[in-house]
Amino acid sequence: MDFLEDLRLVDGPVLWIAWAAGAAGVAYLLWHGARRRHGNTATPRRLGFLLVPAAAILAAAALLAGVHWLMIYAVSVFPEELPREVLAWSLLPVTALLLWAFRLWGIWRPGRDPATGQGSPRHPARAAGVATGALLGVVLLSAVQINGYFGLNHTMSDLMGTAVARIQPLEDGLKRAPGAPAGVSLSEWTPPAELPDGGVLRRAVIPGTTSGFGSREAYIYLPPAYRTTPRPALPVLVLFSGQPGAPADWLTGGALRSRMDRYAAEHHGVSPVVVVVDPNGSASGNTLCMDSKIARADTFLAADVPAWINRTLDVDPDPSRWAAGGFSFGGTCAMQMVTRHPDVYSSALAFSSEKEPALAKEREKTIAASFGGDTEAFDRQTPLRLMKDNRFDGHAIYFGAGERDPEFIGYMDLLSDAARSAGFTVEAHRIAGAGHSWETASRGLPGGLDFLASRWGIPQ
Repeated sequence: MDFLEDLRLVDGPVLWIAWAAGAAGVAYLLWHGARRRHGNTATPRRLGFLLVPAAAILAAAALLAGVHWLMIYAVSVFPEELPREVLAWSLLPVTALLLWAFRLWGIWRPGRDPATGQGSPRHPARAAGVATGALLGVVLLSAVQINGYFGLNHTMSDLMGTAVARIQPLEDGLKRAPGAPAGVSLSEWTPPAELPDGGVLRRAVIPGTTSGFGSREAYIYLPPAYRTTPRPALPVLVLFSGQPGAPADWLTGGALRSRMDRYAAEHHGVSPVVVVVDPNGSASGNTLCMDSKIARADTFLAADVPAWINRTLDVDPDPSRWAAGGFSFGGTCAMQMVTRHPDVYSSALAFSSEKEPALAKEREKTIAASFGGDTEAFDRQTPLRLMKDNRFDGHAIYFGAGERDPEFIGYMDLLSDAARSAGFTVEAHRIAGAGHSWETASRGLPGGLDFLASRWGIPQ
């Protein structure tokens, strides 16, 4: 079972098998969609050889474009269009599905088989099974490639959620003693001769005491320095995932523990305490990280979460040592926190942030659902408006976007220019080879931590 859980999905045997199965499936379905029989010999017609496959590809492209349009503009499942790479890999199984249906029609249809020009195969069930196997091979390849693009599930354990399920609840021994003062300041703390090996992950429910918001479990990373006596007063990084998604996405796609352990190992066991928080309440929820008709998510993130962290964990209470961060929707949420609540979160790590919070591609739908059509009420809470109207000297934002993600690079350029003009200290980076994927957040996180180290007082 351990072997199965450790099986990697983005490289190695699974990727090779997916490519082999997909290539064989495509070859089989294309060939049987194109072949014709003349007399007793199966030969391709020179003019008609590609007719059925070409028609299937065109029909699949039209069907996929229609579904994509409905998802974005009619039903508003996502506020942004899907990446081109994802659409391309989605075209392949839709085409295969049409060719598979055409093949089955030829197998089971009485009379002549349109794929062969003759009667049905001698063993129709076997032929149908082979065609279905070919389709599944194509679907497997597409699924592996789309997962590889988003970078969310690296192993079977990530996909099944077994590793996350084993994370223990936060125990009393790791909590702050009631009424105890903050730990020793980092400038006065001396690393012990023997530091614990790596940090630990724990989970906890953060109550919506003031907001009334019901969130899913949060995940907490505590670095090696936190497990020493006395504990140093560590900085805080509050992270948000994308949407749709869950806090656990930072543990799988974001590779949070390994990234933080590596950072702590380079800094004498010191790193920020990281709390991955849920601002949406469900996988499909979207609160816009605002107080609106939808939920009081802003109050939860700006009041309930900081109060719980300060009450529960040994951390530095100084807001200058606190940062918000996130990917995609989470990056947008981090921008909202640092511009709406600079007295709580003095810095932000914004990976693939949207231009502004959104429920739908059309701005009017977002404003109608969240503020009953009151555009001004919505506008005055957006980062761009807040950065236009206010100064943020002494605060900082680190931006990152994948170099293969032109739409979000445009957002990054727009937001970073506005942030500089508003007084933020800014760095903006294009993550080489990455698209709109968790690879952007995972690979961008170390640079963001280095950017904030001096602000946090972390020794180099």
